[in-house]
Amino acid sequence: MKITKIEPLLIDRYLFVKIYTDEGLTGLGESGAWGFLEASKSAIDQFSRYLLGKNPLNIEHHWQYMYRFSHFRGAAIMGAISALDIALWDIAGKYFGVPSYQLLGGKTRDKARVYYHVFGNTKQKLIDGIIDAKAQGFTAVGHLTPFLDESREIPYFKTHADMINDAIDTVRSYREAVGNSVDLCIEIHRKLNPAEAVVLARGIEQFHPLFYEDPILPDNFDAMGLVAERISIPIATGERFHSIHEFDMLLKRGAVQYVRPDVCLAGGISHSKKIAALAEANYVNVVPHNPLSPVSTAACIQLAACIPNFAIQELPNGENIPPKSEIVKSSLLVEDGFIIIPDSPGIGVELYEDAAEKYPPNIRKVETRLNSDGSIKDE
Repeated sequence: MKITKIEPLLIDRYLFVKIYTDEGLTGLGESGAWGFLEASKSAIDQFSRYLLGKNPLNIEHHWQYMYRFSHFRGAAIMGAISALDIALWDIAGKYFGVPSYQLLGGKTRDKARVYYHVFGNTKQKLIDGIIDAKAQGFTAVGHLTPFLDESREIPYFKTHADMINDAIDTVRSYREAVGNSVDLCIEIHRKLNPAEAVVLARGIEQFHPLFYEDPILPDNFDAMGLVAERISIPIATGERFHSIHEFDMLLKRGAVQYVRPDVCLAGGISHSKKIAALAEANYVNVVPHNPLSPVSTAACIQLAACIPNFAIQELPNGENIPPKSEIVKSSLLVEDGFIIIPDSPGIGVELYEDAAEKYPPNIRKVETRLNSDGSIKDE
């Protein structure tokens, strides 16, 4: 079997890749470099020159060849490698007539717990969202900020006391709304410096969040380790990282209690399974990052199915409604807050043939939030 064509597809706010073979099998993958999709598409085009004519089943060799052929890495490149890797695993599963996870050791579970996204620009909207998630049968909610989901167009200012006390009160209201029957995944979105992150964590630890996600910018592993040393809430981080080496540095510093590899950014299924193994050696569980399309969800579930230290899966809203439902054919079934591990060959999803025509590229504009003094506010 040989690869005959590789087609990157910019559809709506997503970048997919479709790999064709001379035996009629195709594979589908997605890049997680969502801020730089055009650059990631260019990287896919470059890697395609190598992959054409090759056997798609030599996945590890192809991964190493693409990763190591140049001296440059980064999100756009790793998003491209990830998309291609996922598509190759999709082909492999279809070739052998089994789900991709079956080729990675088989199932370790029958279903994967998920957490539901809750958004709101007022406290009441967020509380209502948590209550609604519970009513739908979810046992965890995430993307859950104590700072509200305000527009990036609104300049930010609060005093330290007001910011901290309001955030603590907001998390208190979340817990009071649903009791202990729903886990709260608190999302900070890198808004705080280390001192602020410690103060807030100590203030909300009484409400027992499942984890404290990205309390500070992730680039300095020592700083994240310092925060972890001083708080009692587990830290979840890793969605921006690309390699096992970055995750290893986090783990060696005790800076993370839940690793968050993005399967569409951190090297695809191949590399994410290695990240999970590193975490397993440190008694750390895995919460795959997933802000993208149902292709990303399907790839994440292949990982969740075959690793022993999976914790919970991020599930974006809107997978069963347009535009996502008109872009990707997905048969993933959510029941009582769990995705049932599928048994379809490959990763189990396909693109609709008219998706590219119906949803042309919608490239994100360069926009970030400012503080009231005009400086940059991390979001």
